[in-house]
Amino acid sequence: MSVAKITEITSTSTKSFEDAVENGIERANKTLKNISGAWVADQSVTVKGGKITGYQVRMKITFVLE
Repeated sequence: MSVAKITEITSTSTKSFEDAVENGIERANKTLKNISGAWVADQSVTVKGGKITGYQVRMKITFVLE
């Protein structure tokens, strides 16, 4: 039997949503063990002067408890 937990994180990137997701997973992996999945709950952009300057994702990370 395994038990999983879900935690929510926010990650940003100046390149893309995909890069923001990768950054978030990479950082979460430094602290959380046994990450088994992630769900992108929300996405948003920062705009300055009519141009996108940042991408942000809110993710729910699933990890299996030892």
